[in-house]
Amino acid sequence: MIVPDATPPDPCPPDPCPPDACAARPNRLPWPPMIYGGALAAALALGALAPSFWPPLLAGPAVRGGGAVVAGLGLGLDLWAIVTLHRARTNILPHRAADRLVTSGPFALSRNPIYLGNTLLLLGLGMALANGWLLAAALLAALATDRLAARREERHLAAKFGAAFDAYAARVPRWIGWWRASTPPPPPGPDRN
Repeated sequence: MIVPDATPPDPCPPDPCPPDACAARPNRLPWPPMIYGGALAAALALGALAPSFWPPLLAGPAVRGGGAVVAGLGLGLDLWAIVTLHRARTNILPHRAADRLVTSGPFALSRNPIYLGNTLLLLGLGMALANGWLLAAALLAALATDRLAARREERHLAAKFGAAFDAYAARVPRWIGWWRASTPPPPPGPDRN
């Protein structure tokens, strides 16, 4: 005899996610680590198998050193955000429900400082290693993370924290934008940027 599965359906269906469906958790999979890790591995493999064109002018020590600095800034931003989340005693896993809305530290500058840090890390490595595949991978990873994770996470946070998240989203940009204080807040809705 076959007994139907009594497990309730997943409250967070694949995109497009209805506005209230992601209140329990933003995603089924931890997309960002998979995306950035996959992008790094693919770019390094492509760099070994099919070296990208890299202009000799950009292969000098200044660009490589600048790349190391950018990669270091990305790693530093990642660590700062992780420590901030740890101190707030909230979940850091991108596919789990948020325990608290963290708006301090790097989260006062960007709603996604870890993703921004990961992108800077890949961009910096691309410059430091003179690997154009890493530059392309960084941009593609940022775009994929924005579409597969960041926007869904924001719908989750809006459903869970309501007006507090809306006020935060009006003050702080999704990715970069220290100029945000002088710009008008975005219209309400799930696609805040």
